[in-house]
Amino acid sequence: MTFAAWRPPRALLWSAAGVVALGFLVALEVAARRYGLPGPITNQAQEVIFAPKSGPLLYASMALMMVVLTWRQRFIAAGIAIGIDVIFSLVRWAVDAKTTGGHPFGNGALWVILGYAVIAVTRRTGRERVLLLKGVGLGLLLVTGRKTGDTWLLITSKTRPAVLDQYVATADHALGNPSWVVGRIVKATGPIGAHVLDYVYIQLAVAAVVVALYQLRNVAVERRFPGHHLVRTFLVIGLLGPAIYMIFPVAGPIFAYGADGGHWAVANLWPHTPPPINAPHQMPFDTITPRNCMPSLHTAWATTIFIHSRKGPRILRFAGTFWLIATLGATLGFGYHYGADLVAGVVFAFTIEAALRSLDRGWDRSGIQLVTYGVTVFAALLVSYRYLPMQMAKHPWVFGPLLILAMTSVVYGYARTTKLWEPKAAPALQPEPQPELV
Repeated sequence: MTFAAWRPPRALLWSAAGVVALGFLVALEVAARRYGLPGPITNQAQEVIFAPKSGPLLYASMALMMVVLTWRQRFIAAGIAIGIDVIFSLVRWAVDAKTTGGHPFGNGALWVILGYAVIAVTRRTGRERVLLLKGVGLGLLLVTGRKTGDTWLLITSKTRPAVLDQYVATADHALGNPSWVVGRIVKATGPIGAHVLDYVYIQLAVAAVVVALYQLRNVAVERRFPGHHLVRTFLVIGLLGPAIYMIFPVAGPIFAYGADGGHWAVANLWPHTPPPINAPHQMPFDTITPRNCMPSLHTAWATTIFIHSRKGPRILRFAGTFWLIATLGATLGFGYHYGADLVAGVVFAFTIEAALRSLDRGWDRSGIQLVTYGVTVFAALLVSYRYLPMQMAKHPWVFGPLLILAMTSVVYGYARTTKLWEPKAAPALQPEPQPELV
């Protein structure tokens, strides 16, 4: 007896996703207002006029939107965006307006995206309207996701006064305290290595757009989006990840064990002195530092970039590999994450990717088993970090390999199910027509 794949209607998915996204944004806006700060909707609206905090990301979002346009329309749109930014810059210079905390460009890109939303509603009909609105939505979702993440981080710092860093740092002994090791290596490389890693870390979303543009390169010709692409996974990771922050709040080594933590830190140990193995406890922390370590979403995002670049050309595969390795180095080397965070981040990424892939292609037996297994492993990691840290620290030769094996098993399960490492099949050659014999 075979297991029939089930696929929900696409129109239902789009409607449900739209309602959930709108409700989520409104809820975050209300939550931010309770703490006297603007939420994601307000922050995004301000960038229509004021200097945007996400200039490169706005242009990357516009590039995503333009996958539905012809080349002529793309050149016109890019020219208009640059022209608007030039005008904004001249006006700010004339009135001596400050751009502190923001970029001198990016408003033009946002204006173009919003302009095409108006064009879609007023000048397009039928499938053309839907396609253009999907492009606009894709561009807006990317930058709005950034604003949503900022609000989430604010909420974690305000609502979780205690952090679990001592538990994770103790469990991290099973992996050899990689944050301390890589932190010393990064400091030894000097400012050049640090600047490269910092750029990779900050511009992760732009790297994702590059891969997404390759995946969506034929949208304008085929007049439809592929069923599954990188942006979907990227956004879902950003949506679900902060919910884990609320369950497992962790500040990070540079704050809990470094100078950046001030008097809240256990001691100034990072990166030169690994923390001693003592019974861990919850520790109070400030109301400013985000509790955004468990899992490492930068690792999860870089992992999805790596996954989606596997079917691209060699240069894209190389770039995806480089971005993953550099992101891992940055998250550890700057003291933002423990090694245990990265293990959880990889499992988190592959599990979400497997779920979205099954959602597009149908929920068959292998897809359900893979997602269930990934969720189980992820939950087991969190439970072990919280309730078995002393055992993990005292028996690293047992728990260290077990952690790596658990992560690798999820990666292997995904690769085996999706044939991740197999090259993309070349199109079949059509036989040449033979001349008719007279």
